[in-house]
Amino acid sequence: MSEPLPEAAAPSAEPAPLPPRPRAPAALVVLATLAVGYTLWAAQEVILPVLLAMFFALIGNPIIRLLQKLYLPRFLAALLVVLGGLAASGALAVQLAGPATEWVQQAPQQMRQISRQVQDFVKPVQQANQAAESFARAAGGDGNRKVQVIRTQLDDPYKALVRTPKLAASALAVVLLTLFFMIYGENLQRHVIALLPNRQQKRFTADILRSIEREISRYVLTITVINVALGLVLAGVLMLLGIDMPEALLWGTVAALLNFAPYVGPLIGIVLMLLMGFVEFRDPLTATLPALAYLALHTLEGQLITPIVLGRRMAISPLMLILALMLFGWLWGMVGLLLSVPLLVCVKLVLTRVDGMHGWAKLLE
Repeated sequence: MSEPLPEAAAPSAEPAPLPPRPRAPAALVVLATLAVGYTLWAAQEVILPVLLAMFFALIGNPIIRLLQKLYLPRFLAALLVVLGGLAASGALAVQLAGPATEWVQQAPQQMRQISRQVQDFVKPVQQANQAAESFARAAGGDGNRKVQVIRTQLDDPYKALVRTPKLAASALAVVLLTLFFMIYGENLQRHVIALLPNRQQKRFTADILRSIEREISRYVLTITVINVALGLVLAGVLMLLGIDMPEALLWGTVAALLNFAPYVGPLIGIVLMLLMGFVEFRDPLTATLPALAYLALHTLEGQLITPIVLGRRMAISPLMLILALMLFGWLWGMVGLLLSVPLLVCVKLVLTRVDGMHGWAKLLE
């Protein structure tokens, strides 16, 4: 009788685990972070027009989708949105050019007027300080002080002449890039997704990009509408206080732009409203009304309207907001302050969608 054949070994149900990915040294991570930060600062003349164009395209994408539902081609819808934005910006610039030029020309005289008003308030304190300094000088015998010479340096007019064509070229690049992002942004996403190796990754990446683009577009457009409404209401309040319409519209526009930078922008706005109030009104109590009105409107917007409209899903930790404002403001100046919050919200949405990154997303809340 033949011996039974040995049974074939059953294949293992679980594949062999992949070896863990080696972690980079901490020094290498720090050096890479510093290199990225330096690159973002050094290449800002190239990066900032691209980021601004993406920012404006995100504002216009919901409007383009609405126009597409009316059977307009995407190219025509994008062109209408860009031309409409340029027309509105040009009309606003024409309205604000006169008051802005007048304020710039009268700034030295107005600052001297404000300083005289402030001196009237602190005159008793200054007299006490002068008396104390005289007493200390007499007691110490310090009667011969060296005269300190202060040198002033005038700005070179040729620098401004050279800077103007660069600014015009940057503005034209932003407009053209905005139009191209609106028209070809979806095709660019498809081409990027096509580079992925398998179908599952393509579908996952397409869902992430589509959802992030829609949520960021809705967020940026909503914030823009809220800030514009805040500026218009503030301009109406200033007109009720007796300020002319062009000048009230100027300060309303400034308040709307500053509101894109949370915490920092409103603080700057309150200081500007105080300065403007002391220039426009003689009565100290009346001079504080523009700043109080701006503070009340900003409190209503920040604590009630924006949380109700956007909900907690877009909420960012105030500490993270301040850190982002400091970082991007240091890197890119006022443009960095404008873009810091949308960039931070975009990072949070990406972390929320990617598996294993939910803890990092919670860190930003």
